[in-house]
Amino acid sequence: HREQDCILGRFGHFLRRTTHQLYILLWPRELNLSAKLASLSNHLTFPISYFYFDITKTILPYFVYSGINYYEKYGEDIPIQFHPDIRTEEACYISSSMAVNLAKKYNTRLHVFHLSTAKELELFNNNFPLKNKMITSEVCIHHLTFTDADYKIHGPKIKWNPAIKTGTDKEALWKAINNDLIDVIATDHAPHTFSEKLNPYTKCPSGGPLVQHSLVSVLEGFHDRKISLEKIVEKMCHNPSILFDIDKRGFIREGYYADLVLFDLNNTWKVTKENLFYKCNWSPFENKIFKSKIIFTIVNGNIVYRNGKINDSEMGMKIRFNR
Repeated sequence: HREQDCILGRFGHFLRRTTHQLYILLWPRELNLSAKLASLSNHLTFPISYFYFDITKTILPYFVYSGINYYEKYGEDIPIQFHPDIRTEEACYISSSMAVNLAKKYNTRLHVFHLSTAKELELFNNNFPLKNKMITSEVCIHHLTFTDADYKIHGPKIKWNPAIKTGTDKEALWKAINNDLIDVIATDHAPHTFSEKLNPYTKCPSGGPLVQHSLVSVLEGFHDRKISLEKIVEKMCHNPSILFDIDKRGFIREGYYADLVLFDLNNTWKVTKENLFYKCNWSPFENKIFKSKIIFTIVNGNIVYRNGKINDSEMGMKIRFNR
């Protein structure tokens, strides 16, 4: 505790003035530090990202579920369909609830990433306007697209943490987007090489390339009558800007930067290696047929994508925040 107090004392002045993001890996013995940081965060102007890791509850029984020790049975090459049995609903709920309880205790602003289960939704509230919420949440497109039945089809391509869960979980996540228990739709873009994804289960990295197909995959939800176009814009554009105080972005307004995407709702196409823009040259959506197609992408008023061709000129700008 003396070391923790020393850390907070020495860096407290820096923490209150920096505009950077702080990433923290927490072990169980350091939970007291996380509580102190939670209490301090009300005075900060930047987000703190926590990753909680408990060796006694994560590493040691990591491969055991319902009495089955998958590592003893299969070695390092555990069949991928057991991934949601290893990265369980219970693990997701324990992690999310711990963060939410800390935020409530210290009245601290919290944004929870990567919801994947119906059970976690009970931790969130839709009784307040977004700007008044202290605790908000996000779901990724892969948890809205795939189910545990897809492991047999796509194998390690859809190995993510949190794991892809059941069809019931997926439908609950869609419902939570529409009733505002979930505030943001995101990607968790992680372009591992395909050779890395072919490693045995214990060495296969979790994550995959997603950003190119994020919008068209959510538009499939529109075609399936799961979400309106207005709600898509709200969750993918408006709300991130509001939640993170992004300056002059996320809305079509006079004086704002022109960041726009023009798409054709009725332009069917198939994902192939030939039309991928990822340098890792693979996608979990390969051979998927989408009903909608991106025609133009405009960044800062400049056309950077037009009908399958990218303008590689440097037209980006530093994102600024109203903090």
